[in-house]
Amino acid sequence: MPPEESTNVSSAPSAAHARRRRLSGLIRKEFIQILRDPSSIAIAFLLPVVLLLIFGYGVSLDAEHVPVAVVVEEPSADTASLVSGFQGSRYFEPMMLRDVESAEKALMSRQVLAIIHLRANFSRQFRQPNGAPVQVIVNGTDSNTGRLVLGYVQGVWRNWLERQAIARGQALVMPLEVQQRVWFNSRLSSRDFLVPGLIAIIMTLIGALLTALVMAREWERGTMEALMVTPVTMSEVLVGKLVPYFILGLGGMALSVVMGIWLFGVPLRGSVWLLLIGASLFLLAALGMGLLISTITKNQFVAGQVAIITTFLPAFILSGFIFDIASMPPIVQGITHLLPARYFVALLQTLFLAGNVWSVILPNALALAAFAAFFLGASRRKLRKRLE
Repeated sequence: MPPEESTNVSSAPSAAHARRRRLSGLIRKEFIQILRDPSSIAIAFLLPVVLLLIFGYGVSLDAEHVPVAVVVEEPSADTASLVSGFQGSRYFEPMMLRDVESAEKALMSRQVLAIIHLRANFSRQFRQPNGAPVQVIVNGTDSNTGRLVLGYVQGVWRNWLERQAIARGQALVMPLEVQQRVWFNSRLSSRDFLVPGLIAIIMTLIGALLTALVMAREWERGTMEALMVTPVTMSEVLVGKLVPYFILGLGGMALSVVMGIWLFGVPLRGSVWLLLIGASLFLLAALGMGLLISTITKNQFVAGQVAIITTFLPAFILSGFIFDIASMPPIVQGITHLLPARYFVALLQTLFLAGNVWSVILPNALALAAFAAFFLGASRRKLRKRLE
């Protein structure tokens, strides 16, 4: 073999070995930096615990134990039977008042959220062909709670009518019979709906906020200039920053999933492997967004503020985590397509509550892969080995 060919063949493995050594050194350096910085550990592991506890126990979209004022002008066996229906329901906490004026004052002062008024002729009209009206006054400040209270009142009223019909040996004749079946969230628990979406918010914070600070920290401390004079390439720097925080993010994800399943009882009906793949794609997209922000700003304070404004807040409001996207204006619905969190929330809610629904999983996973490729590619193009 000619000497030149021998030199080229032997230099290729040595160059690859050198790249591996440089990359392992960068990853090790970043892990050491994480261990020396308690804030990174807190964001990755303490923040998910705090947010899950707050939203899991403190936030509920269900209306239970609603304080209501009950006014009975003329007590009778019929009114006592109907009132007992409200007293035995977990949705109401009745407050018995003597007159409508007192009930209205309680409603104005927010001591109660609704008034249930049974007039003096209730028992007589109940046995007439047209029946007896029940007046319901609801505080409509919170429209969602107001609609729920009206629905609950109608449910108590219907159950009472059924009991009365059975007591008389008659069948309750209704013009329309509604048979309800609830899919995916049979308990109608808002916790089962909120916890999967909250995992996406946590992953957004972990991915974007942590990496938004790493490159800016290198610029502020002057270590980026030292890296530039070494044989390390910018691609190696990018991978060296990504790998430790990717592992850290998966750790936070695993902690959140375990808490959601074992602490809050949220079912996981889909595949754990699909959950891992979807979380990895979203985490790469979030890490790419954070690195891009950090590369552009070169300041930790500015990078942190920009990361919260451009990633966390849009993900919290526009991802479908709490607010239904279909009820938003068309322009806002179009904007939500630009947010990776929208696709991850849909994927999480499907995997947790419905299972492996491929018609939902595949499009959202492909969208997350496209976002990950875009942001990582943009970060690599922006990260250049020169001072500006």
